[in-house]
Amino acid sequence: MPASTIEVKDKASQRAVDVVVAKLRRRQIFGSHETALETVLLLRQVVAAAKFNTIDQLLDMVRRVGRRLVEAQPREQSVGNIVRKVLKLIRDEYAAVAGPISQSGTSTPQLPTGLSRQPWASSVANFVLLGHPRHQGSSLSLAERSGNSTPVSVEGQLLADESNRKVSSIKPALIDAIQEVIDELETVYESVARNARDHIHSDDIVLTIGKSRTVESFLKAAARDRKFIVIVAETAPSYVFFSDFFRCTPDPLGKIVTFRYLGREMASSLSSAGISTVLVPDSCLYALMSRVNKVIIGAHAVMANGGMFAIAGSLVAASAARAHSTPVIVCTGQFKLTPLWNLHYQYASVDVGDPERVLSSVGDGGDAPEGVDIINPWFDYVKPELVDVLITNYGDHPPAYVYRLVKETYDDEDIEI
Repeated sequence: MPASTIEVKDKASQRAVDVVVAKLRRRQIFGSHETALETVLLLRQVVAAAKFNTIDQLLDMVRRVGRRLVEAQPREQSVGNIVRKVLKLIRDEYAAVAGPISQSGTSTPQLPTGLSRQPWASSVANFVLLGHPRHQGSSLSLAERSGNSTPVSVEGQLLADESNRKVSSIKPALIDAIQEVIDELETVYESVARNARDHIHSDDIVLTIGKSRTVESFLKAAARDRKFIVIVAETAPSYVFFSDFFRCTPDPLGKIVTFRYLGREMASSLSSAGISTVLVPDSCLYALMSRVNKVIIGAHAVMANGGMFAIAGSLVAASAARAHSTPVIVCTGQFKLTPLWNLHYQYASVDVGDPERVLSSVGDGGDAPEGVDIINPWFDYVKPELVDVLITNYGDHPPAYVYRLVKETYDDEDIEI
């Protein structure tokens, strides 16, 4: 193992990592928001208990933990997003006290006076003193040109001592920065819904599909000032979202006997909040789209190209909206923005479910029709050209701007964890 790496040695942190990994594998933790929150809470515990001598060791430790979490459940993109965000915070907090970090992850603090590696870049006087260095590697340092006898080894020792002192001082600030990420996740629904009244107007007819907590909060916030109608598609034929299978109660034979009907739950929740709500089957989306003023849907993950994975049926709704020139609005937390690009497929799902929910005879002792492959996708990939605006907890953005948000949120070195 390289000298710059370090393992998680705290036993409590090790147990916590193992528990979260096991829950991710068993799908006891699911959904973008819940997995993101569990990930950042775990990383805060790991960082708080970590013992390290260099910033490289801390980065490597967090990266190792993050790699285990991502491998445990690669379908939850928010896990990797949170790990990348914490890695970026570590670099930012260290750079604030020790200067920027080089490509290898090490810092490049300022040297004491007379020990500058590139003095010609700091003043005209130094440039004149050194002449015209043609090659950075072959040029002498200012200390050597001016007769300073300080050896290079002393220079390195000074840098190392200074770096170690600053590394030990960043942990409190880093814990505070991670706590801000936790606070952001805990208030993401309220933050997204803050400007709901600017997007929904009185007498609007809004269409949504399935149940999204972000969309639900957004619509309820708008209902405080506006009177409008919401059409909810019930997400047939299975009606239930993949994570809800793990909330269901199995019978002794292992079969699921209770279900949650997401579209119907969404309609019931909105109706209880005083919003005029109409529940429709998915097959009516195209026929009703001519009466709809805007489509509002949630997202499971937003890719760097502006496309997104959303609950199955979202592609049909977005395509119908484009045919009728109806704007499509996506409500999502910015923690769902991932630096990955959807280059491998255009129409696919990051996860699939039991085909019995689509064709029940498959699970009742019957055989599937010959030559027919039954697929029950949980998500649709919605291309960026089908989306008009993304409403996040940091404001409104067009899909074409997502790559810039990703660039600002994550470090280029952490794209591959």
